[in-house]
Amino acid sequence: MSAGRDRPNIVILYADDLGFGDVGCYGAARIPTPNIDRLAAQGLRFRQGYATAATCTPSRYSLLTGAYPWRNPQAHILAGDAPLIIPPGTPTLPSMLREAGYATGVVGKWHLGIGAGNPDWNKPLPRGPLDVGFDSSYIMAATNDRVPCVYLDGRSVDGLDPADPIEVTYDPAQAFPGIPTGRDNPELLRMGYSHGHDMSIVNGVSRIGFMRGGTSALWVDEEMAEVFLDKALAFVNEHCTAPFFLYYAFHQPHVPRLPGPRFAGKTGLGPRGDVIAEMDWCVGRFLDELDRLGLAANTLVIFSSDNGPVLDDGYEDLAEELCGDHRPAGPLRGGKYSLYDGGTRVPFILRWPGKVAPGDTDALVCHVDFFASLAELLGQALPSEAAPDSFNILPALLGESREGREELVVEGINAKTLLRSGDWTFIPPHEGPSVSPTTHIELGNSNEPQLYDLGMDIGQIRSLAAEETSRAERMAARLAEIRAGVRTRPT
Repeated sequence: MSAGRDRPNIVILYADDLGFGDVGCYGAARIPTPNIDRLAAQGLRFRQGYATAATCTPSRYSLLTGAYPWRNPQAHILAGDAPLIIPPGTPTLPSMLREAGYATGVVGKWHLGIGAGNPDWNKPLPRGPLDVGFDSSYIMAATNDRVPCVYLDGRSVDGLDPADPIEVTYDPAQAFPGIPTGRDNPELLRMGYSHGHDMSIVNGVSRIGFMRGGTSALWVDEEMAEVFLDKALAFVNEHCTAPFFLYYAFHQPHVPRLPGPRFAGKTGLGPRGDVIAEMDWCVGRFLDELDRLGLAANTLVIFSSDNGPVLDDGYEDLAEELCGDHRPAGPLRGGKYSLYDGGTRVPFILRWPGKVAPGDTDALVCHVDFFASLAELLGQALPSEAAPDSFNILPALLGESREGREELVVEGINAKTLLRSGDWTFIPPHEGPSVSPTTHIELGNSNEPQLYDLGMDIGQIRSLAAEETSRAERMAARLAEIRAGVRTRPT
């Protein structure tokens, strides 16, 4: 990038468990998403935009580090007291942008670990977002279904009373006596659990993990959307006179789904539909603030999701029963946790008024490539050890080229990987059930290799592995070669 070229503000709006078919601009008819649709109408809508994983922690790890998640054995779904999985000093997307002169901030869901594991939540917290490139952070440590159910403002729990210290454990043998749980005290629940969420009760909802204390700091789920929105708006207002980068990570539509009063019952699809409408409202408020401040024209906004959709993810909120003809993954097979495209192909929109022409594109793009592509935009050289799997696909992201990546490795749950090459997707044999017994999602596990031509079969209905044996063998060898290497980005 030449010295005279504009340096846009950069915003990543990152949904949680939002499917390819969950918003209007990707075909949804039953959930109102006028603001995301507005973003798409004003920007570039990608039909082949991917997260790197079908679960949240691995995808977020890749977005920030430019590395495939399976390179880091810790990059799996983390407990709420897990250690930070990005070692301080690792080159990251925010650290690169900070070196380029940007103010950097994160608001919302983190889920990449805090401290060295099992931190003392009552003291300043070491090893978090502020240690991997962010100047400011206002986050939840993990997810809204995991303890501790508090906000972290920088290095401290927001609103904590020192006389009521927080204690957290994920060891059932160390559960706190006398503290109600969903399993033992279902009469205290206002939303039942269907699987896995039967531990400490916070705000009438049982979570994963055990917690006591910190009463004054506990979040109220129905207020979370506006709490994070207010923090995102405050960040933009504070930094509106110089370049900024904001990673605004929504908690919707992750479970437990508890919309604020203005959205409860709005969609007829139950809480899942309602929190998607709530998230869309947050997007609209955020875009309106950019307009009010005169920042829209010089702000590059990316909207996407960390992985595909899930209906029953642990709570009895009628998501499956009320779904009707709504298809959260659209025409795609599978969803969250899945090796099929529904697990990783997600809504993906980029708006930069006056720089990126509105339209649609079939260019193959992935979140792992933000690092190298934005470095190219800003003329920042990457150290050789940085972003080992991030490719410069800036022309595709800006709509200047219809050619994106040639190949991509993505993963389902437990770091089970597949290879996308051109229009073809190869899924090697993986052990495990074909359908999850709890979420009822097709996982893609099979004793046989699978090969699909997505150009002709977007729904991955018919495997061609038995007919295209040489292609399947080549792709299997290529996947093994990539997995054995230390990087894919050329130095």
